[in-house]
Amino acid sequence: MTVTGIEEAGAKRVRVYVDGEFSFPLYRGELRAYGLREGREIGEETWEELMGQVLPKRAALRCMNLLKARPYTEKQLRDKLRQGDYPQELIDKAIEYVSSYGYVDDGKYVEEYIIYHREEKSRVRMEQDLLKKGISKGIIRETFERLGEEGELPDETAMALKLLSKRHYDAQTASFKEKQKLSAWLYGKGFGPDAIRNALLLDITPN
Repeated sequence: MTVTGIEEAGAKRVRVYVDGEFSFPLYRGELRAYGLREGREIGEETWEELMGQVLPKRAALRCMNLLKARPYTEKQLRDKLRQGDYPQELIDKAIEYVSSYGYVDDGKYVEEYIIYHREEKSRVRMEQDLLKKGISKGIIRETFERLGEEGELPDETAMALKLLSKRHYDAQTASFKEKQKLSAWLYGKGFGPDAIRNALLLDITPN
């Protein structure tokens, strides 16, 4: 294996290319310590140390430091590591490590997200948000079903009523055109037809 390129990657880091392909990122001090230069061979021992110990440990620590600040989905962690120029092999090892200790769990992330946002977001909106975070539809649906059985899901009609009350909606005096407009507005926020219909029919004006 031969170093065929060393590319700048910031003030302290470089990208190392081996046999014409990008292989790994290194700090400049490490580059000197391992004596890596363009045209120089990489010994098997050095390769194993970098790819088997140094870089996997660094990638895992990167994940751990991110998770200290807030929860991340698996996709979000993978994206962060890709931004740090870690190759796929090292990303997989890092994700496997943090997952083995339960530090990243998409199912748990979905559950906590639903419970935290259940009073302010509709199910459709939460599903859309979670899909954007890279979580599979299967995990999202399974979590919604389980929380539904446990009585942990939001009352979407009540949520819609709360929003309508802020607009001083009166079911008894509202015109058909006004109801149509509000219906479209609630639909845009992710509320389903049943919740919208029920909310618009109820009288929420104060006594």
